[in-house]
Amino acid sequence: MAEHDLTQRMIPSLDRQLVFPLLEFLSSRDVYQADAILQAKVELLSGTGMVDYTGELYKQLHNTDQLPAEFDEKRAALIKQLTESEHKTKHIREVIENPEVADALRQDKLQNMKLLQDSYQCTPEMVLELYNFGQLQYSSGNYGGSADILLHFSILSTDPELTLSALWGKLASEILLGNWEVGLGDLLKLRETIDKTHFKTPAEQLQQRVWLLHWSLFVFFNHPKGRDGIVETFMLPHYVSTIQNACPWILRYLVAAVITNRRKRNMMQDLVKTIQQVSYMYQDPVTEFVEALYVDFDFDRAAAKLEECESVLENDFFLTHAVDDFVENARFFLAEVYCRIHKRIDMKALTTRLNMKPEDGEKWIVKLIRESRMDAKVDFKEGTVIMNSSYNPVYQQVIERTRNLVFRTQ
Repeated sequence: MAEHDLTQRMIPSLDRQLVFPLLEFLSSRDVYQADAILQAKVELLSGTGMVDYTGELYKQLHNTDQLPAEFDEKRAALIKQLTESEHKTKHIREVIENPEVADALRQDKLQNMKLLQDSYQCTPEMVLELYNFGQLQYSSGNYGGSADILLHFSILSTDPELTLSALWGKLASEILLGNWEVGLGDLLKLRETIDKTHFKTPAEQLQQRVWLLHWSLFVFFNHPKGRDGIVETFMLPHYVSTIQNACPWILRYLVAAVITNRRKRNMMQDLVKTIQQVSYMYQDPVTEFVEALYVDFDFDRAAAKLEECESVLENDFFLTHAVDDFVENARFFLAEVYCRIHKRIDMKALTTRLNMKPEDGEKWIVKLIRESRMDAKVDFKEGTVIMNSSYNPVYQQVIERTRNLVFRTQ
């Protein structure tokens, strides 16, 4: 299933430490060779401050107990940097962790800086050092420390570029800590900042949005309300445009969120339009399932693609826990469309398309009809479902047919 693995496409838009969980996941699958994954881990973490852990991986990769001298040199240099930065920030950290000072801070950052300088002898250089210390903590794998320090920096800093960078670091820290509630708040704040910031070029803002789309997957597929959030964010005009122009593979996750969240089924028409627009650049079984069902009305192909979706999702870091939910809801969508455009339905034939056992399929179809409130009669003796024709006034028929025509040609 390497052909449908998106890891290599996503790596350029993720921080090094955010890529590591994806590699860990792949190491438990038979998508790539174990040595190739281990080599990728070593190369990935070599650019961080996680020296000891990188050393252990290096030993595994090369089957040795000895490490090159560069590991000791890098560890010594990192410890020196951490010690120096910790000393430089000791005073300002003690000040801002004082509850009285925290209560005195306001929205006006310039006023806050004046307060810290006049009353507590904290300089702009000390604030800048907080950023450096937070980066060092993050690079070393101390995500709790980096989250706290970068939060303090973002509150105090008057430098827009470094503040934006600190927001990214804070979000990454919360993701790696698994703090999904806090992470969601940081994500929404970052989205607002990106939308309001005047970047030097449109390409810079596009890049920021591409990063946000990728990083947000960690939060949205772990937060209890994430599947609402991903649809609401990814379907915003700016982000639809970003997906179309820079990262069409993100559609897999948007489709999965819509399919598994029936409350968002009203977004399907817009989603199909986007899938059609980028199909020449990107397709996978997940997007092809939707296209086969809602554009071509090819139920056999949709059923075949749904079977492929199972293995694709099982080997996807973000969707592996949503496989059963996706398949169940995708069957619902397939059966609903099938029932609405046929007058007489052979339950056995539909069950086969849904890849279900006959006895389970019949019960499932009856449940579908009841939940979707279709006007239908089930004939268990004949094994059929008869869809009752409901009369619509002429104007209503025109509306419905026009809607379908637009839907098919967009």
